Amino acid sequence: MASMSLNEITEKYLDVLTEIGNIGAGNATSAVANMLGLKVDMSVPHVELLEVERIGSLLGAEEDIIVGIMLGVENDIDGSMMFLMDLPSAHRLVGRMMMMDVTDEEQLHSVEFNEMEMSAIQEIGNIIAGSYLNALSSLTNLTLTPTVPYTAIDMAASILSVPAIQFGMVGDKALLIRTEIGGIDMDINGFYILMPENDSYERILAALGLPV
Repeated sequence: MASMSLNEITEKYLDVLTEIGNIGAGNATSAVANMLGLKVDMSVPHVELLEVERIGSLLGAEEDIIVGIMLGVENDIDGSMMFLMDLPSAHRLVGRMMMMDVTDEEQLHSVEFNEMEMSAIQEIGNIIAGSYLNALSSLTNLTLTPTVPYTAIDMAASILSVPAIQFGMVGDKALLIRTEIGGIDMDINGFYILMPENDSYERILAALGLPV
């Protein structure tokens, strides 16, 4: 199999990668919405070849506190996956899951989550990972296994420094598949990032029967 750069993959197969992101994110969003009894609306996914140093500005100001659910992807492809959301979105999702009414502005912007709330965020991460990867696995017939999700509550720049370091080891750019979601009966601001390692892009495209 010929080696292929991220630039070549993006230029030749942008539509395919966008559809992969759309299917995976749609499946994960639907799973969370069904579990919580929510109606959500999902934007068209955006695929971008981005300089590593710009990753920290993806979700607004780098000093903004966000919630990040991060995990690894193993087996037929290797890589990472993240779901990022702002503090009000995290509190609303947790409140819905625990059947609590969370409307107080101070509470919505609090960086404090108790043990039960962190457990709820972890469960949301498990559902997102399993649903996203199951959709990709069905599409490609590849075996994709998530690692145990890790939840971080920190400044955007700090959380996103993890993929920045990872991709900085193999080049100065990363291919990010982002899908923003918004709530119809609940305001949810967040997006997914799927980050396969270089060789995994070729495996995904080859599994779809595309020449690489």
